[in-house]
Amino acid sequence: MSRASRAGWVVERADVAAAESAVLLRDYLVDVSDRWFRLHEDRDSTPEEIEQSLAEMPSDDLAPPTGAFVVARSGERLVGCVGVRLVPDRPDVAELKRMFVRPEVRGSGLAAALLAAAEEAARDLGATTVRLDTRLDLVEARALYLRHGFVEVPAFNEGDYAEVWYAKRLAAPRRDGSPG
Repeated sequence: MSRASRAGWVVERADVAAAESAVLLRDYLVDVSDRWFRLHEDRDSTPEEIEQSLAEMPSDDLAPPTGAFVVARSGERLVGCVGVRLVPDRPDVAELKRMFVRPEVRGSGLAAALLAAAEEAARDLGATTVRLDTRLDLVEARALYLRHGFVEVPAFNEGDYAEVWYAKRLAAPRRDGSPG
């Protein structure tokens, strides 16, 4: 799976353990962490807090055979990512994780392209439903999910930062292999 856009980026599956993926995932964490700390404590996150979060929330499960990691590349630079992983004991359900678009390409349609690629990856893993949790202050992300058919559902976990939960039933692929 690799999709090019008129905006100049390419969406493709990647190795979550690659060094460039680690840099992008760190940037994702700094972005969401800084937003949380600015809202709640009027400060940015510290390097120690970022390191602790990276250790507490590894992304290594976003890899085959039960996960996938998708990146967007503009030239040589990674500008976005998203991951999916099957829920243990629920192979029909995939969780969306680590959705991130760099600030300089927000508003370009990249988030929608990443979301579509994540849904395709979830279908390829055998999932019929995608679910996610997010924070109330991430209003852009919440609007994206609602625009693309996700609906708010009751809490399915007790994550430290989970404040709202969404799910979407995936359309079965058509016979030509494209989503239905």
